Amino acid sequence: MTAAHVLEAARAHGLMIATAESCTGGMVAAALTDIAGSSDVFERGFVTYSNPAKQEMLDVRPETLDHFGAVSEEVAREMAQGALAHSGAQLAVSITGIAGPGGSESKPEGRVCFGLARDGHATHCETQEFGPRGRDWVRMAARDHALFLLLSALS
Repeated sequence: MTAAHVLEAARAHGLMIATAESCTGGMVAAALTDIAGSSDVFERGFVTYSNPAKQEMLDVRPETLDHFGAVSEEVAREMAQGALAHSGAQLAVSITGIAGPGGSESKPEGRVCFGLARDGHATHCETQEFGPRGRDWVRMAARDHALFLLLSALS
């Protein structure tokens, strides 16, 4: 599974894609736009590393951040829905997590939450526990899982 497969599937369905990324810092958008011709299906990417950025760019509610924290499925849901609302895309994936180093007992290093929003469908959210395998590894695994989620939504 590669970004090229995601782009091909999006073309086949006539859908535009948006990304909303925190801990990956735009790696999903980069993977998609590394491929020539991606502009016909990749609409835009939001890199919202800080909580104020999530609020300003994606309409993540302060109450959601206060109650659940930035690394939560609730925030991932609002990020994905916000990416759809603030773009011309019909499919959006979001990522928020703790790549490391660090974390806590309640939110350990390697925990990444994903949201997948598509026009006319319920927003899907999930959490992956990649473990404390190092910042670079967690970020790459999160990128790859986001691409998998996009491809799954297009299959």
